[in-house]
Amino acid sequence: MAATLAEAALAWKICSSYVLVMQATAFDSSAPLGARRAIVRRYRDEIELVELAWGLRNRDPNERPFRFVRAEGRTFPSHRCLIPASEFHVTTDKKSYRFALDDGNWFYLAGIYRPATIDWPESYAVLTIDANPDVARYQERQGAVLLRRQTMDWLDMTIPEDQLLKSLPARSFDVQEIGGGRKTSGPVKPGQRMLGL
Repeated sequence: MAATLAEAALAWKICSSYVLVMQATAFDSSAPLGARRAIVRRYRDEIELVELAWGLRNRDPNERPFRFVRAEGRTFPSHRCLIPASEFHVTTDKKSYRFALDDGNWFYLAGIYRPATIDWPESYAVLTIDANPDVARYQERQGAVLLRRQTMDWLDMTIPEDQLLKSLPARSFDVQEIGGGRKTSGPVKPGQRMLGL
């Protein structure tokens, strides 16, 4: 059920930005097609928090649905969304790793959504870019990470995609092996308490 930001999050206007009272969760790129997740989008004149299915139906009915869209060389003039995340996971060579921002803040993955059709639910996909140096040790591409100061630029289309959807600099992520207990980068930073937009 869709709700406006004010209804769903009791948003307060603080220093020209909204604070959502919600918890971001880990983004698991191996989650199944159709997994539901909260996204933030502009709908008409409101910013709203809604839960959508992950994965877009291919326009060619003979092709499989997809969960990721390569961002380079494309424009996204409508249906933009943000996927709140506290971290994202990468699995390679039978090991899994978590990537969280080194400063402990939550972030957003840039995405696009499509309205529901007769035989497919309203759903979203994550935009991908070349991996930053931290992630490139494990895979070539990653979801496009947006920091809080960039969220409205994405939703309101005030900065061109090629200037906004860029890899973060090296050492932006704290990388940890999941389940192994072994840290692969710096000290754990205190986490962010509320998600800001």
